[in-house]
Amino acid sequence: MAQAEKKGGLLRKSSASKKPLKEKVVLMYDEIFTTEDPSKCNPRFWEELFLMKVNLEYLEGKLEALDGEELMKIKDNINCLFQHCIQALGEEHPIRVVNALQTLCALIRGVHQKNKSTSGFDIINMLVGFDKAELCMKNLMESLDSLLCAEGSESLKSLCLKLLLCLVTVTDNISQNTILEYVMINSIFEAILQILSSPLSRREHGYDAVVLLALLVNYRKYESVNPYIVKLSIVDDEATLNGMGLVIAQALSEYNRQYKDKEEEHQTGFFSALTNMVGSMFIADADEKISVQTNEAILLALYEAVHLNRNFITVLAQSHPEMGLMTTPTSPVPTTPVTPLGTTPPSSDVISSAELPLDADVQTSNLLITFLKYSSIVMQDTKDEHRLHSGKLCLIILTCIAEDQYANAFLHDDNMNFRVNLHRMPMRHRKKAADKNLPCRPLVCAVLDLMVEFIVTHMMKEFPMDLYVRCIQIVHKLLCYQKKCRVRLHYTWRELWSALINLLKFLMSNETVLLAKHNIFTLALMVVNLFNMFITYGDTFLPTPSSYDELYYEIIRMHQNFDNLYSMVLRLSTNAGQWKEPASKVTHALVNIRAIINHFNPKIESYAAVNHISQLSEDQVLEVVRSNYDTLTLKLQDGLDQYERYSEQHKEAAFFKELVRSISINVRKNLAFNTLSQELLLKEFSTIS
Repeated sequence: MAQAEKKGGLLRKSSASKKPLKEKVVLMYDEIFTTEDPSKCNPRFWEELFLMKVNLEYLEGKLEALDGEELMKIKDNINCLFQHCIQALGEEHPIRVVNALQTLCALIRGVHQKNKSTSGFDIINMLVGFDKAELCMKNLMESLDSLLCAEGSESLKSLCLKLLLCLVTVTDNISQNTILEYVMINSIFEAILQILSSPLSRREHGYDAVVLLALLVNYRKYESVNPYIVKLSIVDDEATLNGMGLVIAQALSEYNRQYKDKEEEHQTGFFSALTNMVGSMFIADADEKISVQTNEAILLALYEAVHLNRNFITVLAQSHPEMGLMTTPTSPVPTTPVTPLGTTPPSSDVISSAELPLDADVQTSNLLITFLKYSSIVMQDTKDEHRLHSGKLCLIILTCIAEDQYANAFLHDDNMNFRVNLHRMPMRHRKKAADKNLPCRPLVCAVLDLMVEFIVTHMMKEFPMDLYVRCIQIVHKLLCYQKKCRVRLHYTWRELWSALINLLKFLMSNETVLLAKHNIFTLALMVVNLFNMFITYGDTFLPTPSSYDELYYEIIRMHQNFDNLYSMVLRLSTNAGQWKEPASKVTHALVNIRAIINHFNPKIESYAAVNHISQLSEDQVLEVVRSNYDTLTLKLQDGLDQYERYSEQHKEAAFFKELVRSISINVRKNLAFNTLSQELLLKEFSTIS
């Protein structure tokens, strides 16, 4: 309200003749917005301007109020202001530098807001002039690079990053922002890395630096050679990669903490008491109220690091005792506001804290565990668009991890056991798991738990087909590694088998509704082939012979679902409809499952008849299975342990373009006037020598 009154006071018609009511800096801005050169009457005009406290709101508003023709008339003065801002960045006095940085922010945003419909080239001309653009932008980027790499003020570094974020996100589609060509030519990549490798700089500016890097990597990434992609892919400095991992882990951990706090608050609230009174019929609705805004910007940074840089995979498994993610500052924390930018940045109290305590039952953590917990939260509710995008990106990251040989090595390492406390969606038919009963297991068990949890909890009318396909693919890729390396994982495989069979049951029960929107046979085929993988190669990676027997028991026990699936696909594959070919593929894939059912069911019935038992126990069925393996004939199926590797450009380009657009808008919104406020900034530079 105060800001609005101030702005109104500056522009009030009744006080137009009383110049003392206007700040001096506003009068100077007004001179710039005439066709005359303001330095003609006052040779010290530019020198004085950068000693004045910037009025961002007035300057941006003034630019937006002009139409295109009026703006062109004062183009020379705008160019002059832009060039003098760049010159001021080289000044010794930090006050001038601060004011120049903030003025540049206002200029860039104001001109872009006014010229949304015009091309980027016009905007470059309006800001700096075509003839001087290359040299001016080179000088600007060199000055920003120097300020970011210098040992000077943390406040100046913070403003430099804010200016760069302002520059990058000024258009919704960053690939249409042609000013970024100069950021590509005059790289600040090394400056970003320096921030991430230094504990103090990372604590103050790590979040902004990581978000900036993620955005720069996405500039025209499919149309031209992006130097930030090339450079990020070959970084091998351990301190830098760990620094990046720490910043990402901190932001995700903060999200997890906020969610847990809201969950606890929710459980102790009135609604929880009401739920307990009337039963659990409202539990799903209650859970929807627990909402913390997702952080796609930091998730994009994690994706780019995992996808582009193989060395970063090692960072995922770096243990952090009791999650002491951020180094304790050795010098006093500046009074500068250091609120990071992006979608829901971590709060400053967490950033400046030396430790983040984990759950009492977890001794150590790492980036992968923090990410899995984050994924388990955002993947609960996919009805919200942001969460759907976040959930999809989480599964894409896990896909990249599941394909990586080194990542699989530490995921399956028996010497790296952790308790991973994933969030589980409240459901009426199951009890809340006791967290303290979680065993220490290899990390791959947590990944499989997350996939099983997703499969079980998202069978609904608004069926997230794409997420299910990705989920099954991740499980398949992990099984391929286990088969290839003969890793016998001690996991509760029955939970996975049960979830997969229930998924098939759901697809059949909702055939008509789902077929109107999706090709359900693609998913059904993938599920059936997972069972084929277990049947054909299970003896090489299941932990014990009895595990293999249990697989057959589950198939026989749930045979009705497989019989129904066969009837459905046979019906559609014999009709000349659009589903003939995909349905017939499922028919062929069911051959071994049907052979098992048709082989063992008569044997079980015979055993029951001979022994006069109406209903066999599990042990009795298993006894029949074990004694009749030798007469079972199965067909060898090719390609079960093969998969198509993840490719971003060919399949995910549209998703990432939309995601980056959404992130750009969010970052720009968070780059508000208050984050650029001088009030606290100038305390650091209260004296001018």
